[in-house]
Amino acid sequence: MQCSHCGRPLDRPGDYCLVCNGQNADGVVVAVAETRATLTILEGETVLGETHVTTVPEPDDELSTVQQRNFAGRIADEIRRKRPEAVYAAGDLDVITDVRGDLRYPVYRVPESDPVGAVLERRGDRDLAVVEKPAAAKIGGSHSTVIGDRDGERAITTVADHPHVKKIVPGPIEAGGSGSRTGVRAKATRADDNGNVRLLIRDGSSVQENRIVTTAMDRETGERVREDLNRALAETELRESA
Repeated sequence: MQCSHCGRPLDRPGDYCLVCNGQNADGVVVAVAETRATLTILEGETVLGETHVTTVPEPDDELSTVQQRNFAGRIADEIRRKRPEAVYAAGDLDVITDVRGDLRYPVYRVPESDPVGAVLERRGDRDLAVVEKPAAAKIGGSHSTVIGDRDGERAITTVADHPHVKKIVPGPIEAGGSGSRTGVRAKATRADDNGNVRLLIRDGSSVQENRIVTTAMDRETGERVREDLNRALAETELRESA
């Protein structure tokens, strides 16, 4: 492939041209499997090509912490070669979290079933603002207690870590009817007209409704954020099924 600005040859599809300082790709879709990541390079709605990053697990077929970080680091290195405006990721949540920590670009979670198709479908939509704050800095309000102990805290942190979440305001803990043996469960509810949602956390017979302020501007874009949040909660196995 050649640079679209100066015509110089590029080592890989969509690489940033260091000769003319030209950007040749504005998006990267990363699909992370257990030992292989596929990076699809986009410019607008055009697919420029693919790059693959692989790793080899330990004899017990599981990646060690060091291997996982190295795997994520190699993925991040490939992304930095493109200097994209945004990264879209699907697959292994732990690896994606490490990749996000290595990058300065916004990383959006997309469905695993067809990540490239999902990104191309929404490419014409207005991009939502990204909140550059650590998860802990987004949580506040008059009620500081979160039900569910560690699992409840994990649900709150998972939601707060989303780039389109501005703030989470924990609500009071109330009785929610009959008890449940399924453990802590959480889900984001339907967006309101301003694009904000609620995070319901249930623990046995108790329920807590937490207000989530997002960067969405209306119900439609708020629903996109809600779907992302519920997908993230499902990956942590905390998503309420109904």
